[in-house]
Formats: sequence, structure tokens, C-alpha cells
Amino acid sequence: MSLSLPPFSSGAKPKSLVVVTEHLADEAAEWLASRFEVLRAGASEPRFVEAARDIEALVVRTYTQVDAALLEKLPRLRVVGRAGVGIDNIDVAACRARGVQVVSTPDANTQAVVEYVVCLLADALRPRMFLDEAVSKSEWDLLREDVVGLWQMDELVLGILGLGRIGRRVAEVARAIGFTVLYHDIAAIPEPFRHGAESVSLERLLVESDVLTVHIDGRPTNRGFLGSERIALLRPDAILINTSRGCVIDAAALAEWLRGNPAAAALLDVHEPEPFDASSPLLGLANAHLAPHLASRTMTAMENMSWVVRDVAAVLEGRSPRYPAW
Repeated sequence: MSLSLPPFSSGAKPKSLVVVTEHLADEAAEWLASRFEVLRAGASEPRFVEAARDIEALVVRTYTQVDAALLEKLPRLRVVGRAGVGIDNIDVAACRARGVQVVSTPDANTQAVVEYVVCLLADALRPRMFLDEAVSKSEWDLLREDVVGLWQMDELVLGILGLGRIGRRVAEVARAIGFTVLYHDIAAIPEPFRHGAESVSLERLLVESDVLTVHIDGRPTNRGFLGSERIALLRPDAILINTSRGCVIDAAALAEWLRGNPAAAALLDVHEPEPFDASSPLLGLANAHLAPHLASRTMTAMENMSWVVRDVAAVLEGRSPRYPAW
């Protein structure tokens, strides 16, 4: 007599497969790998394609586009973690329709971006020079005559387009420095969160700001938000700072305005596309200063953003995430 026995099973549940498409801080990556099966691969790499049907979680940063076409290839996907703040590279509606949770780290880089904005303000308004050799008294005097700031910050109006987490903190810091601060936002901001900034119309913001700093997201309705008509309202010597999303400013319109207003300046940390190529209309303009998306590049901010993996784990383990997109 023979018995038919079921296959041996240890009772261990297979680990969920998590794919990390862009860089994570080491500690967060190790924490994730200790709990799940982790594959590091870009969405177009063969390894990703081969594993697609088994992927239960994606961890992305800025450049991975999670759209309906990608979701269609991931039948077991349960959660997308955005290691960062904005989620405009993720089609949240398409994820919701498929029951895929989206999580992010909404306050992870606020301090880093605000510090960066302050640095840009100092670069634009307060010229500095350092000497690496001794100079004569006449040269010393000449340098001191040449390196002079035209304005102090407490003489100027700082306009903030978008008073979200970062905009509010910029307002707080700018008021402490001495700026008069105006802002425009589509949402009603309670008085305690304005930090002394005055709510004004968009037109007034553009007309009266000596410095305009942009802090709106990349939702479809914000694409090209600052086009030729709105940019033309700016003062001819205004300073425009953008650390939000490159797509919210029409680069061609901005270039035309900068050419016509040599006393003005644009300090842009974000671009559309990234990286920009040789066809960018802003290249070669003396008053256009283009940085390679550095605002959140502090070790602390990058680590904070990487810990989106905690919310990814929460969803995979059946718990409620701390920062869901809806």
C-alpha cells in the first residue's frame, strides 16, 4: 500500500517583489531588502520586463513615469512609492482605478529646498568676492567699489507663487530676513500658516514682486502657467526663481522676456525636459542661470525621501500608510 503525500511546505510565505527604479539611500535600501525581495532596475531594462508579472511594489523618484501603459504590464502591483514630494510623474487616477496605492514623502525635502532658495536669493542680490592672494591698497579699494549690492532684502518685495509646505517656510524665512512678502495660491491659507505674507491676486503678485519664487506643482493645469502674457507683467528688473517643476514656465517665452530685459534674471533649478539639451532657448543668455536640479540635494533630504519604503512596507503588510496620495 502506498500513500500519496502532499509536497513538503515550510509554511513560509514567499516575499513580495519590490522593484527600485532609481537611487535610494543605503540604510533605507538595506531595510527594504531585509523584508522583501528587492530588484534594482529601470522600467525599460530587460530585468524589469522579465519580472513585471511578479512585481508587487515600485519605488521611484523623479524620472520614472508610472502611467497606464506601465501599470498594464504589472498585474500584481499593489503600491507605488515616490521617494520625494511631487507625484506628477505618477498617474494617480490610473493607479486608483487599478486599486494601486500611491505613497510619498511630502515634507522630506522642505528644509533643503528652502535653504537652496535662500542661497539663490543671496547669489542674486548680494554679490560676494574672495581673494586668494594679497592685493595692493588701490586694488583693494577698487574691488570694494565694484562689489556692491544694489538693494538690501528688507527693501524688496518677495512674491511666492504657491504657498504649500515649501512656500510657507520660504515666507517665514523671508519675513525674518526683512522682505515684504506677497503670495498667491488657489487655496485659502489660514492666517497662522501665512507667516505674515499677504494674499494677493496673481496679477498683483507678478506686477509688484521684485523677486518671484515659484512653488507650484506640475499638474496638467499648471503646465506653461507662466507663459508670455503673465511673464510680461513682471518688472523689467525682476528676479525669477524656480525650484518647483520646469514645465510650469514656458521656456521660450521666458527667454524672449530675458532678452528684452537685460536687468532681469532667472535662476532655474528645474527644467523641461531634464536634462535640457542644446536646443534650450535659455542657453547662452547672460541673465539665465541654469542649475542641474540641486534643491533637494542634501544627505538628510535624500535619506528622508528614501524612507518612503516604510509606507511601501505598510501597504504590502496590510497596514495603513502614513502618507497616502488619497
